[in-house]
Order: sequence, then structure tokens, then C-alpha cells
Amino acid sequence: MSAPVTKAVFGDYVELTKPRLSALSVITALVGYAAGRPPFLVGELLAVVVGTSLAAAGVAALNQWLEHDTDAQMKRTADRPIPTGKVATGSAFVLGALMCAAALGLIFVKVNGLAAGFTLLTIICYLGWYTPVKRWSHWSTEIGALAGAFPPLIGWAAAEGRITTLGWILFGVLYFWQMPHFMAIAWTYRRDYAAVHFPMLPVRDETGGKVAAWSFVNTLALITISVLPAVFGLASGWYLAVAGAAGGWFLWRAGLFLRPAGRDQSARRLFFASIIYLPILLGALVTDRMINF
Repeated sequence: MSAPVTKAVFGDYVELTKPRLSALSVITALVGYAAGRPPFLVGELLAVVVGTSLAAAGVAALNQWLEHDTDAQMKRTADRPIPTGKVATGSAFVLGALMCAAALGLIFVKVNGLAAGFTLLTIICYLGWYTPVKRWSHWSTEIGALAGAFPPLIGWAAAEGRITTLGWILFGVLYFWQMPHFMAIAWTYRRDYAAVHFPMLPVRDETGGKVAAWSFVNTLALITISVLPAVFGLASGWYLAVAGAAGGWFLWRAGLFLRPAGRDQSARRLFFASIIYLPILLGALVTDRMINF
């Protein structure tokens, strides 16, 4: 049950959209768009940016509407706008639904049907599958990673009107990157998740050995997929060198997480490493595609 509603200010509604997480979806959609090297069309580019922003913000608001009961019980989320009573549940639902609808309409009309389809798939996967499954399945992180990997396909579909090899590679990069990233977060906040009985792996694995091993395996998969653009002739040797160096460093951080001693500290360092790694890799790919292809 949420707290009594007080008068909301603009900042409370902004917080409801999880701006930092939403920004990641927008950036990765733009990476997909830029890597596709489309003709420079200002209206289409703006539609991708605004449409993806609205979709990500709407999903975040609806997610908080669906999870306001468990958010109220976790220390890291108890100060969100709905549990604190700053935003009413009904207001969150209306705002989120309107933003999602506006996003779909804008992308369908101003971009193309395939990009709108991937936008709809992102919304359905996150809200209809990932959010409810968190309460009863330890596979929730893997399911959530699917939703988080769709934005590059929105951008790629906007650029090419179809999904080709590099678009699917970007999907794979985003999918496998999320595993060590979110496992590090979930291990750090495992007591919060345990308090609301989310049966995710870091809650069920008390020592953290399986969590660290799963992070390491997925980091290996990420590095393998990250070099495929060069293998398939879709990126140059310069990109391969950057991907290899960044991947080796990220794998080293994932390897340190395997050690039982200092695992909490290693998890935090792995999290920050994931934040540094992704823009380096994606920035190198986009730059390489623009200069060399």
C-alpha cells in the first residue's frame, strides 16, 4: 500500500521516468541508427530520439506503478515517487500509458512499422514478461536483458528498414553486457531483493560463487560477440583492437568477482567497469563505421 499522496512537483514526475536508465535505451537506439549509416534525415532522427525517449520513460513509469508495493519494502527504492506518496498510482499509470502510446504512434508514422514493432516488443517484454516474472522466477534477469537489448534494433530498423547481421550483433552485445552489469547490482543489493522474496540468483546463491561464475561466462560471450563485426568485415582492425583491449579489461574485472574474498567490493568494481566498457565499445564501433565504411 502506497503512502498518502502529497502534491507532486515536476521533479517527481521526472524521477518516475528513471531518466538515467531511460537514457541508456535512447543512446543504444542511436548507436543502432548511426551504425546503420542512413541518409541524414533530421525528422527521422528526431523521431527516433523522441520516440525512444517516450517509450523508455513510459515503461519506467508503468514499471513503478506495477511494483510500488515491493518498491516500498526495499531500502534502495523506498524513496521513489509512488512509495513516498509524491505521485498517485493512477497518475503514474496514465502518464506511463500515454507516453508509450505516443512513442508507438510517433515511430510508426515518422519512422517505419518495423521500428515501431520493436518498440512495442520492448514494452511488452519489459512490462508483460520481465516485471511479473521477477516475483517467481530466477530467470528474471535473463528475461529482462531481452527487453534491454531491443533498443539497438529500433535504431537499426529505422536506419535500414530491416535487421541485418550487425544489427543482431548489437542486440547480442547489449544482451550479454547486461548480465555482469545487473548481476553486480543484484549481488550488491541482494538483501533488498531477499526482503521482497524475489527469487533471483543472487538471493538464492548465498556465497555468490554461482553469481560470479554466471557473470564471467556471460562476459566471455560478450567479448566473443563484440569482435564479430571485424570477423564479418563490418568493422576494421582498429575497432577489433579497441574491442579486444576493452574486453580483456572487463573480463579481468569479472574474474576478480570470482574470488570469495572481497566479493562485495569486486561486485561494485565490476559494475563501474561495465559502465565504462559499454560506451568505449559502442563509441569505437560507430566511429569506425563512420570513418571506414
